Amino acid sequence: MRAKNKKAPLSERSLRELIDLTTEATRNKFIAARRRLLDDGVVRQLNELVRTKLRENPHEALFLAEASVVIARRLRNKEALGRSLRSKANALYMLGENHEALEFHGEALRIFREIHNPEEEARTLIPSIQPFLLLGQYDQAFGAAENAKEIFRQLGDDKRWAHVEINVGNIYHRQDRFEEGLVCYERAYEMLLPFRDSEGLAVALYNMAVCLITLNDFPRALTTYERAREMCVSHGMTLLVTQSDYNIAYLYYLRGEYSRAIEMLRATRAECEKNGDAHVLALCYLDLAEIYLELNLSTEAMESAHEGYLRFQKLGMGYEEAKCQAYEAMALSQLGKALGALDLFARARTKFVSEKNLVWPWLMDLYQAVVLYNEGRLFEARRLCSGAAQFFDRSFLPNKAVLCHLLLARLALRTGELAAAQAESSQAIERLAGLEAPVLHYQAHFLLGQIQQASGDLSSAYHSCHEARGFLETLRSSLRGEELKIAFMKNRLEVYESLVELCLIAEKPNAAAESFGYIELAKSRSLAELLKRSGPAVQAPEVGQSELVRHIREMREELNWYYRRIEIEQLRAEEPSPDRIEKLQKQALAHENELLHVLRELPQSEENANHGPAISSLENIRACLPPNAALVEYFSLKDQFIAAVLTREELKIVPITPVSRAVNLLRMLHFQISKFKLGAEYTQTFQKSMLDVAQAHLRQLYEEVLAPIRAYLPARHLIIVPHGVLHYLPFHALLDEVGYLIDSFTISYAPSASVFAHCQEKPMHAIGAPLVLGVPDVQAPLILREVRAVADILPQAELIVGPAANEHALRQKGPQSRLIHIATHGRFRQDNPMFSGIRLGEAYLNLYDLYQLKLNAELVTLSGCATGMNVVAPGDELLGLTRGLLYAGAHSLLLSLWDVHDQSTADFMACFYRRLQSGKDKAFALQRAMIELRERYPHPYHWAPFTLIGKFSPI
Repeated sequence: MRAKNKKAPLSERSLRELIDLTTEATRNKFIAARRRLLDDGVVRQLNELVRTKLRENPHEALFLAEASVVIARRLRNKEALGRSLRSKANALYMLGENHEALEFHGEALRIFREIHNPEEEARTLIPSIQPFLLLGQYDQAFGAAENAKEIFRQLGDDKRWAHVEINVGNIYHRQDRFEEGLVCYERAYEMLLPFRDSEGLAVALYNMAVCLITLNDFPRALTTYERAREMCVSHGMTLLVTQSDYNIAYLYYLRGEYSRAIEMLRATRAECEKNGDAHVLALCYLDLAEIYLELNLSTEAMESAHEGYLRFQKLGMGYEEAKCQAYEAMALSQLGKALGALDLFARARTKFVSEKNLVWPWLMDLYQAVVLYNEGRLFEARRLCSGAAQFFDRSFLPNKAVLCHLLLARLALRTGELAAAQAESSQAIERLAGLEAPVLHYQAHFLLGQIQQASGDLSSAYHSCHEARGFLETLRSSLRGEELKIAFMKNRLEVYESLVELCLIAEKPNAAAESFGYIELAKSRSLAELLKRSGPAVQAPEVGQSELVRHIREMREELNWYYRRIEIEQLRAEEPSPDRIEKLQKQALAHENELLHVLRELPQSEENANHGPAISSLENIRACLPPNAALVEYFSLKDQFIAAVLTREELKIVPITPVSRAVNLLRMLHFQISKFKLGAEYTQTFQKSMLDVAQAHLRQLYEEVLAPIRAYLPARHLIIVPHGVLHYLPFHALLDEVGYLIDSFTISYAPSASVFAHCQEKPMHAIGAPLVLGVPDVQAPLILREVRAVADILPQAELIVGPAANEHALRQKGPQSRLIHIATHGRFRQDNPMFSGIRLGEAYLNLYDLYQLKLNAELVTLSGCATGMNVVAPGDELLGLTRGLLYAGAHSLLLSLWDVHDQSTADFMACFYRRLQSGKDKAFALQRAMIELRERYPHPYHWAPFTLIGKFSPI
């Protein structure tokens, strides 16, 4: 009798066809038409393929598992059906569908128990543990684990017993019982070694590393992660690779390497979106929220936390859902929304308690205590923090205990209990010994320095603050991207203020020089570092560029469309529609915010690396000063302005005026300038009184900010380095008993002394003809007259007007031009300074566009409205066109501090360029132009808006 031919396994073509069938109906039809598929061998083959696909593509794994279920049901083979249902459950778990996974696990278990197959029963119990624990059903998870272990013990199956140990470790980890979890993972690893189970060993290593991070054993954690990742890569376990990358990124965050962590998390997030790993994708949002909180990017933290919350809610993962709520609450607290934060903390705490978590309820108490402290509710804050401290002092989480003691120290300092404050901060520092937590080291040493200073121990205070600064500089140096650095320093500049204050109080021989160094470290650091880079921050779209860069350019084009539509709507001959304008502005703002998010996704290229130290030494700055010049750098200590006056011969630091006093006087001056918006009839009627009042404010401001240092200014040229609100003050228009300051000095400005030195030292390369661009319209018809006059004055100038005066013209001709003059509308965005811009052609050129340009011009003049206005961010960082033009390569800038007058601006520019062409330097030409224009237009509104920034020496 001839034996039956054994049916061949599924071909590659049939498998591909099965994977492509995504509905039950098409799957049933396909299988019904192919009777050869109705075989137990095919079911086994499909289940093996599902097991392989689970770590590569869970969507394809699910489709194959569903096909195997259909075939097993048609075969009426219970064991095959049980295996297929388990495969489907495992695929659903990998896709984050935990409830559905448990349903199919349960159905498979019932079948195996019914046919008395304990081995398959135990094999089904193992994968059911993870969905149970993710859904917070810990008793069921432990029960499944114990049942599986007992079966494998009876069967003598140590390999699968080890896999149960991994899952028990996961339960402990989920409950923050990390030491118990680590024991389970280590035991599982040892049990799996003889079997060379690469997947099991990789998972055990990966989970061991997670526990080691929490237990602050960073070196072992990183080594373990790298071993696990290498094993996953070599065996093609794609999903485990992304999970390893996710955890390595978190490790970098804990070590203070924020930029590296963010880049890895974003890359992992993108990979998860491709391979469908919903769990790790949600975890990326969770961890990005935590990092953004550390960097003071509160809005980004809130958005990321909320996105994570929605994703975990969909996955039914209450523990992670609650963590996202906690981070969103922290972000609300940073944004000053204390009530919303406290409410969200309370809800998260309730969720953690229901999850039977031992640690996070106490963390919620600690974070609520921080909010209450910031709100001045000190008694409630102390009560919550003391309870949390008692818990964490007994726990294996020393970093959380440190946070508690730091807050208790701040509370004691706030209430004047200096001995208690010192004891708490010292305890925090003791607990930090051996911990790789630089941000906590910074906080602890700085707080101790504040307490020591309040106690009168100035020497110890200086030492502690100096230690804190070292940790802060280490953290800052790991950041890539100016926005991250600016945001990170937002609430961390006090250490520099304290060091300046302590140096001055100590009256050491080198106190002034050392203080000046700390002032420079606190001012425009990111801008100074930006100017040391080479290569554009955002490349122009070209063939072969990344999809991300092309997307950025498309978004910029969309934004320009919105800006143009808003402008057209505002200039309609008939009555403009406020509703349409408001709708367009909202849409433009949404696009701006989307563009900001995308821009943060750009990795830092190697060509944008720093070249040399960004902060110049005192000796170098002094060497950049001409013999007849003095640099005056302002700085604030708490509510007091001080001024550092630097010449080639000496350095003096002088207390000036209360910050609040300067703010009030400057506000009154700007109010007077704003009256010119009331129209010509009003200003002509009240011109004398408006001038008298403005001059009175300028006299008062002179007495407050310049009179105290006038005796130290023997020079003929002043370089003013403002600070805070003083960036909005026209120092050249200050009025003393003799006249305006511009009558006595030539004056230029700089964001910091280091930026000034950088501009002075830049070699001159551009030798091409001057470039003059003009974009006149009905609002500013005299722009055409202005640019023609300027082009006539400047030899061989190339004049481009109207739509042709666009970004392309500037990009093509600007790099060779020695002088660039642009007369157009400027738009200062207080709400979003990165989108301040100037009109070129039919589009607006903003800060990010300037980052792409290469100019290298000796002078760039923007004669539009408020082109020199900047938002002054923490660290005295200027966000506006000034930043972009300096980065583009301009040696010096001539910009306006407020909205300029069309007629007087045209006259001023003609005066300025005539003086410049007579061979005088830029500062002298500016001085003479102001004095000349003042004879025709006495009010500073007309002659004083323009400021010279950067290099002032002769062209």
